[in-house]
Amino acid sequence: MPVIELKGIKREYRMEARKGSRKNRKTAKKGGNEENTVVVRALRGVDFSAEVGEFVAVMGPSGSGKSTLMNILGCLDKPSDGSYFLDGIETSKSNSDVFAFIRNRKIGFVFQSFNLLARTTALENVELPLFYRRTEKNEKRQDAKARRERAMAALNEVGLLERMDHFPSQLSGGQQQRVAIARALVNDPAFILADEPTGNLDTGMSLEIMGLFQELNRRGKTIVMVTHEPELAAYTNRIITLRDGEIVTDKKPEEKRVAADDLARWKAEHSLLSGDE
Repeated sequence: MPVIELKGIKREYRMEARKGSRKNRKTAKKGGNEENTVVVRALRGVDFSAEVGEFVAVMGPSGSGKSTLMNILGCLDKPSDGSYFLDGIETSKSNSDVFAFIRNRKIGFVFQSFNLLARTTALENVELPLFYRRTEKNEKRQDAKARRERAMAALNEVGLLERMDHFPSQLSGGQQQRVAIARALVNDPAFILADEPTGNLDTGMSLEIMGLFQELNRRGKTIVMVTHEPELAAYTNRIITLRDGEIVTDKKPEEKRVAADDLARWKAEHSLLSGDE
């Protein structure tokens, strides 16, 4: 069974039409009165699935629908039509409590801007989802020791255990993103949803983060990454391209790249340019 399965996903937004505008105008009846509305079709029947252990890039120009798709994948929004199964749960008709459970337990979010709490340590930032962990029926709530051990294990998984007592201001951008990835991993989600995860990083740090994603994927983690950079999509195993709310291509990268190798080359070239030996 796929970990992610979308069938016929549509998302429409209805807005009041400006006076004199005829473009995309649709007449709707509301309470017996006619009202002119403009229907914006952000997604037009998207079919998409991802198996356990896939690393997928979602690409597309501005206005293609990739942000809308990301919001639906992350259970931050509901489709207007269609079905979305996540780890066997039909989400498209779920209520807010089920949505909160899914976001906490099934999805690990990684954001462009890290979203770390400035006055808490790396360890405490990673622990945070465990404080709000939604327990299933007959599931025992974790105590402070168990939460700490689990957060330490997640930091160790991203190679940052020795920095667990540091505050975000004491960490580089790449290290902050590693903390954010550890936070995404700590609840052992069904998949990681990364939104432009290297957008605030330089080339070297971006390659480090892509190398980490590739390593996590080799360990069996399912990752969906939204990006506008073809260079980053080349580090994934599959690239989906959206245009005008529809998937226009779904294929493997033409040249699969290894981030660790590219990082080594970048460091060598950077060392030569700076005159280091």
